[in-house]
Amino acid sequence: MIDFDVQAVRRRFPALSELHDGRPLVFFDGPGGTQVPETVIEAVSTYYRESNANAGGPFSTSERNDAIAHEAHLAMADLLGAADPESIKFGANMTTLTLHLSRSIGATLSPGDEVVVTNLDHQANVDPWLLMAKDRGVTVKTVDIRPDDASLDLSSLDDALGPKTKLVAFGWASNAVGTITRAADIIFRAHKVGALAYVDAVHFAPHAAMDVHTIDADFVVCSAYKVFGPHAGVLYGKRDLLDSLPAYKVRPAHDRFETGTPNFEGMAGVLAAVEYLAWVGRTQGVAEEGTGRRLTLHTAMTAIRTYEMELYGRLVDGLEAIKGVRIHGVTERGQFDRRTPTAALTIEGVAPRAAAEALGRDGIAALDGDFYATGLIERLGLAESGGVLRIGLVHYNTAEEVDRLLESLERIAAGAAAVA
Repeated sequence: MIDFDVQAVRRRFPALSELHDGRPLVFFDGPGGTQVPETVIEAVSTYYRESNANAGGPFSTSERNDAIAHEAHLAMADLLGAADPESIKFGANMTTLTLHLSRSIGATLSPGDEVVVTNLDHQANVDPWLLMAKDRGVTVKTVDIRPDDASLDLSSLDDALGPKTKLVAFGWASNAVGTITRAADIIFRAHKVGALAYVDAVHFAPHAAMDVHTIDADFVVCSAYKVFGPHAGVLYGKRDLLDSLPAYKVRPAHDRFETGTPNFEGMAGVLAAVEYLAWVGRTQGVAEEGTGRRLTLHTAMTAIRTYEMELYGRLVDGLEAIKGVRIHGVTERGQFDRRTPTAALTIEGVAPRAAAEALGRDGIAALDGDFYATGLIERLGLAESGGVLRIGLVHYNTAEEVDRLLESLERIAAGAAAVA
């Protein structure tokens, strides 16, 4: 393993000390929501103690509130690689933000225009566009996957694109099977036909460095609670696009897309989560003191990516040795740069729900089902059998936890084989 001080990381997360039958509870449910550092918890509670006010007031608590909101926008701009904090918009979550933006984007479209979605995506980056298309008389085309490795079929994308294409919505990484898409290439193809690109980065964000300008994304959206923060959504949009889109808001609203009173305590937590990631960058021995936060965050995410994928290799080695276990998605080790450390499993003779329940009894948190990637699980032919069991590694997981998981899965698979 690389020189990554995972124990120092783990000491930052109070939930990791939780016990189940006298043993530490193991969290492999990160794709559904990560645990948070103590500093995030403290930032939210400190907000309530010292800064709980609405915006724009000429008094101290309101001024502190506004300062926190401003710093949170700067922090997310740094994490996403955005140059302008005004291009960052907070909302309830990725789904709500996308529903909101789909309405604004839809107002610019006409019957006969086309939008493109994919079979790889979480429904939150599919259904809002379907709903908008129904309201506006817009045609929707769906890009298929390659079932052998659950990757996006780029020839299907090329077939879907044309002069009427106005928007391509796709995910940077699949939350169900972990496939990473060729985001810059997809965006280039979209722009070549004059279309906008709307990128769901919810599953990608906890696992790798992001630079919205390098990939030339028009919109990127993620959820902070998947990135060691509180329940809040964050949208990046190119400033000229945000300024030009129709805004569905009440007349006096201070921002065209942050409608209503924002979740200021959530912003405080998001700011603390980004600062935690900067701490990771400073403490792994590669970011020099005084390095700017944006570069430090890039360093952190690079270190996290390397550690997680080495840990994932250990997981795959063990899974491949268990009879009856199948990993769905990219499985070739030479192609692991095309995936996150998220394993989608089926176990012969064991329903995914039954496997998750058995792991739960062993003190191991893992989720089962389709994880709102409904179209993908249907396309893989797994919907009728309950979807998949998802094992999501993040950088606070350890080799010992992986080994404990493998022991449990081996017992579960062996039990099914014995019954058969």
